[in-house]
Amino acid sequence: MPNKYTVILQPSGRRGEVAEGTSLRAAARELGVDIESICAENSTCGKCKVLVEEGTFERYGITSKRENLSRLSPEEAAYFARRPKLLATQGWQAGQVRLACQAKVYGDVLINVPEESRGNKQIVRKSATERIIEIKPSIRKYLVELTPPTLSNPKADWERLASGIATSIGLVRQGQANLPRAKDLTIDYACLQTLGTVLREAKWRVTVSVWQDKEVVRVEAGYSEHLFGAAIDIGTTTLALYLCNLENGEVVAAESEMNPQIVYGEDVMSRIQYTIANEDGLEKLHKAVIKTLNQLLARAANSAGISTDDILEATVVGNSTMHHLFLNLSPRHLGIAPFAPAIYRSVDIKAREFGLQINRSANVHVLPVIASFIGADTSGVLIAEEPHKQDENWLIIDIGTNAELVLGNKTRLICASTPTGPALEGAHIEHGMRAAPGAIERVEIDEKTFEARCKIIGEENWNTGKAKGICGSAIIDAAAELFRVGIVDTRGKFRHEGGMRRIRQGESGPEYVIAFAEETSIGRDIPITQQDVRQIQLAKGALFVAARALLDQFGLRAPDKILLAGGFGTYIDKTKAMLIGMIPDCPLENVYAVGNSAGDGARIALLNVDKRAEAMTVAARLTRYELPTDPAFQNQFMLAMNFPHMNEPFPHISHLIPNHKADPMAEKFSGGKK
Repeated sequence: MPNKYTVILQPSGRRGEVAEGTSLRAAARELGVDIESICAENSTCGKCKVLVEEGTFERYGITSKRENLSRLSPEEAAYFARRPKLLATQGWQAGQVRLACQAKVYGDVLINVPEESRGNKQIVRKSATERIIEIKPSIRKYLVELTPPTLSNPKADWERLASGIATSIGLVRQGQANLPRAKDLTIDYACLQTLGTVLREAKWRVTVSVWQDKEVVRVEAGYSEHLFGAAIDIGTTTLALYLCNLENGEVVAAESEMNPQIVYGEDVMSRIQYTIANEDGLEKLHKAVIKTLNQLLARAANSAGISTDDILEATVVGNSTMHHLFLNLSPRHLGIAPFAPAIYRSVDIKAREFGLQINRSANVHVLPVIASFIGADTSGVLIAEEPHKQDENWLIIDIGTNAELVLGNKTRLICASTPTGPALEGAHIEHGMRAAPGAIERVEIDEKTFEARCKIIGEENWNTGKAKGICGSAIIDAAAELFRVGIVDTRGKFRHEGGMRRIRQGESGPEYVIAFAEETSIGRDIPITQQDVRQIQLAKGALFVAARALLDQFGLRAPDKILLAGGFGTYIDKTKAMLIGMIPDCPLENVYAVGNSAGDGARIALLNVDKRAEAMTVAARLTRYELPTDPAFQNQFMLAMNFPHMNEPFPHISHLIPNHKADPMAEKFSGGKK
């Protein structure tokens, strides 16, 4: 038997063992990942370019090295020789990029499949939602007409312009107090460098963009109305960018992409560990996200028919680790007690400091961090959903690789975070994948025949098309349906271990086949295994315990409303999420999906400068609840591992729960409490 080695493909998250000598493209096919190729694997088209990542990846238990692949073949060498500028233009290193059709596996490797090489692009579900936003941007434009300097009046260019701006602001905002004076205005250095040339070429008639009514960030010849900004949501798994017209709030372009940092770890702790274990880890992670953001900015600007130089401000949200990596701050101390971030408050930094390719004088505003694992993304959620203005008790859950929860009302707010792991996004599930064409996104099981029906992304109707794998929303569906029809019991254990068409013994125990080989595009059955069910229990249990801990702090059995935020929260079935005990009991009509609230918060902060101050105020009001310090956490987690829970009644979906009664083990973990 040939030796077998582990191949991990990112950003899809697919992994598995392949035989020694298997080409990377063949390995990808085996693992259900499409890599482009139009030259019949003759290494002439270059569509199958992949990147070999080096280092020890403790999360996966492998050390990935370039030497674990076959040497560069003559065909590959010829391909790269014909393109001498390829590496430089892409920022790749020699030996890092390979052609998947030629490189063969002789050891463990972690491979990054860049966007242009992916056969099926992932669907990143983080669209902007319709919201009423008061438009009050931090940047205003003023038309200024100046008298040219003379020998009798040789006032310097900047002082002359500052006087003209102060006059223009006064004329535009007549009657308002605290108008800026010429001596209070400043000009960004990059803008100052070209000021004299622009003024003279424009014959002293210019449009000036002023940030916060105190700093000039752009001077344009003549009259110009272009005023744009970008709102950026840096998620652990996905990036979302909204290009907005700062005059009217219109989203003129939206772009999204997988977070390239996923190559170095699927969750925040593995990325923190990567920066600790690798000397250049922080630099790699920082540059990776900046490079992809620049690509998104260029695509958005092109779509809107503007230049990236027209983008004069950006607002950014992200969890605490993403926040630190974006700012090129070491996240080391986020992962070590007492888990202190480098900074809590919001920051304003010039785009050029990051290499962010928008106007060099543009400001980047990063919303405040709240706690070690509750970041600027939660600040965005708060100003988008405004629980601090409500009489009712709202529970907001932003579901992702790391879940953030906020509970409260206008008098009190409390927050917590919990790692749900990447299982809900397809990783660690035998045939799990992220949302892309071919992924099963919905599952239903007939309670009498135990037959399944599926809805596949890209197909209009149920039970049509070929399945490639199963994504997060269907993973929740599958767990809920297996429990509802009685195939698995409350503890997640298969009650039927074989002897039926779809229920059988697999390599690691009983499993339920969602799609048979002839119904798939990978030529293999797609089952949900006993281990898959266990991964779902771990993820949902962690989420429920966090929610229960916050409710207990308020003395509540249930919230008045549950708001499911984030792209993932938008696409899950709320009934099935409650059925497996992922969210607390609540009237189902009071459970809402609110879309990408973090991204919407970034957009609100971009369009209304007052909301930035509000984000700081609300973030400072939050009480942080640290789950790891809760002595009851472990017992509560064991209670929450059951479907839906060992001893919570869940009255609003009790009619869906088979043989609904408390688990005999509940008393052991609850200390006799009900």
